[in-house]
Amino acid sequence: MTIRAVDVRKAYGAKGALVEALRGVSIEVAGGERVALLGKSGSGKSTLLNLLGGLDRPSSGGLHVGGSDLHRLSGREMARFRSTTVGFVFQSFNLIASRTAVENVELPMVFTGRPRRERLAAARGALESVGLGARLDHRPDQLSGGESQRVAVARALVNRPRVVLADEPTGNLDSQTARQVMALILDHVREHAATLVLVTHDEELAAACTDRVVRLVDGRIASGALDRE
Repeated sequence: MTIRAVDVRKAYGAKGALVEALRGVSIEVAGGERVALLGKSGSGKSTLLNLLGGLDRPSSGGLHVGGSDLHRLSGREMARFRSTTVGFVFQSFNLIASRTAVENVELPMVFTGRPRRERLAAARGALESVGLGARLDHRPDQLSGGESQRVAVARALVNRPRVVLADEPTGNLDSQTARQVMALILDHVREHAATLVLVTHDEELAAACTDRVVRLVDGRIASGALDRE
């Protein structure tokens, strides 16, 4: 699924105190391509990722993901886009503390209208696929960091998204667990010909797991927007 951003700008705050997170970013990611966004903290990487996933809207510019013009989607349409087209993996896991692992993974399917029995079966299958079949009823505080991230990966991939957006998915993990988590993500990308956009500070991870590196500096693309590295 192709991703295209054209002169995207994003500013926060009020007049006189605006912070420009993105300053005219244009980038195209081909369907099935794996792209890494690299840059220092504050460069705009996570802001761009959130816009591509419909978690936020740009101040100006165009965003197209597949056949969807994100600027034109209503709130309800955007929610459906997030739940059916995009899978998010975050550094901080973002699991709901009061829910079990299987309930956390089930949640994205609630918005698709699937019957509860089907949702639970799919959630169990997703957790088994990441090696957590014995942790279905454990809550986040009963899981290790690596297990929590695998639950987050299962949740992100349970709807078989065509676009996977990963924001520092290995940042809180030891090296062995990080490799396992990235292997799970890359297996999904290969199996479903999904598009991957990975935000990371890790040059080695970017080189090993993606086809192209795009570097952001101060809200602008410094290199890699069009060329294949």
